[in-house]
Amino acid sequence: MAYVAGATRHFVPDVTQAGTNRTTEPVRYAVVRAAEWTEPSVAYWLAKRVLDIVLAASAALLLTPLGVAIALAIKLDSRGPVIYSQERVRSARRRDAAGEWRWHLTTFRFHKFRTMVDGGEPNLHVEYMSAYIAGDVERMEALQEANGDGGTYKLTGDPRITRVGRLLRKMSLDELPQLWNVLRGDMSLVGPRPPLTYEVEKYRHADFRRFAAPSGITGWWQVNGRCETSFEEMIALDLEYLRRRSVVTDLRILVKTIPAVLNGRGAG
Repeated sequence: MAYVAGATRHFVPDVTQAGTNRTTEPVRYAVVRAAEWTEPSVAYWLAKRVLDIVLAASAALLLTPLGVAIALAIKLDSRGPVIYSQERVRSARRRDAAGEWRWHLTTFRFHKFRTMVDGGEPNLHVEYMSAYIAGDVERMEALQEANGDGGTYKLTGDPRITRVGRLLRKMSLDELPQLWNVLRGDMSLVGPRPPLTYEVEKYRHADFRRFAAPSGITGWWQVNGRCETSFEEMIALDLEYLRRRSVVTDLRILVKTIPAVLNGRGAG
């Protein structure tokens, strides 16, 4: 199994094979062959997809009244759309010309309930995530302190967050529209979180190993530290999930997600 990833100054969304791309931008590729885990069987992928569809559809139906209430609260609190969509990076599993399965990076529209002022500039978050990925704790603390918050690896003091948005983030309710992403097949219920394109541009060669799985709403990282972990620890937790993954593991993570959300641990 080969994992093909791309990192560029301007992110290239679809790598077809090592050394080629669909744009004229200069590209640096990382082809990672990971031997520390065995790829799951076809039965696993089928069972995982069935589980995603059944649980996501059921949750979407049951939570519709809550979604309507959230939409109303967002509209009353600030101007702008109820749903916020942004470009995120995920991986897709496909066979290449030689018949070998590969994970190819691509982008997709990732949906959330809007928790920020409409049209806010992401400059602060871009700078913070650059420091987070580089492990520059001093710079991260300076940015947190400058925005009146701290005590977590997440930029909780982002001034773009609205009053309702802060509450939605605390309870992870802003993530509910991602059930649509799951039903579309863009994501799974369980898997590594899909990063923003400007985050992936900062990844090192070994970091791309976390893309050897479908992206998820929740995962091993979310129930084992979440925003209380460094970037290196997040990568390690994602890789641990890759080694442990099974339908039973996914179910356990889903069950553990409930108390993690209710406690608001690492959210913000």
